[in-house]
Amino acid sequence: MPQYIAYYRVSTTKQGTSGLGLEAQQHAVAQYVRPPAHVLTHYTEVESGKKNQRPQLLAAIAHARSTSATLLIAKLDRLSRNAGFIFALRDSGVDFVCCDMPDANTLTVGIFAVLAQHERELISKRTKEALAALKARGIALGQPANLTATAIRQGQQVRERNARENKENRQATRLAVLLRQQGHTLQQIAQELNSGEYCTRRGKRFDATAVRRLLLRQEIATPPA
Repeated sequence: MPQYIAYYRVSTTKQGTSGLGLEAQQHAVAQYVRPPAHVLTHYTEVESGKKNQRPQLLAAIAHARSTSATLLIAKLDRLSRNAGFIFALRDSGVDFVCCDMPDANTLTVGIFAVLAQHERELISKRTKEALAALKARGIALGQPANLTATAIRQGQQVRERNARENKENRQATRLAVLLRQQGHTLQQIAQELNSGEYCTRRGKRFDATAVRRLLLRQEIATPPA
């Protein structure tokens, strides 16, 4: 009879008290665990994803180890954005599984962790280079005096939305390529992407045709070896 220790993470105290974010994770765990399997208990962390101080996660790992249970996480990005942290968890000797990637093994989880960290480092590097280039051209950096607070807030919301959509599309592409290499059909890949709540650029669910386009774009964007 499978036994699980559920681990939830929310980024702010507000999310923890309101149920925003937490409720979605609890739903994912409830959908994953089917009788006779059951969740022994759960641990909820209120912490930034950039920080690796996770007392609740350490407690969940210890509990899972003492009961020979499996650590269950709703989504991989609930762990950490740091690849070294995920590798440390992988090497802790405790079995863990992510609801959004139930078939992932230690190899694929490690690959996704490295990709996520590499992507974050690239974004940071490009931002610094772009700012340095603007400064070298004599362009004053900072907030224009005539830019209203509303305009600043709206611009920030647009940038965050674009960054989120672009990131999710890149993650969907990488997952599709990985699954294709493992022999999955286009329809099976579409089902995996939909179960992971990924959407096409137009906000629609994936089907075999959309997956084919995703893979073709990846082939075009990938330089020859």
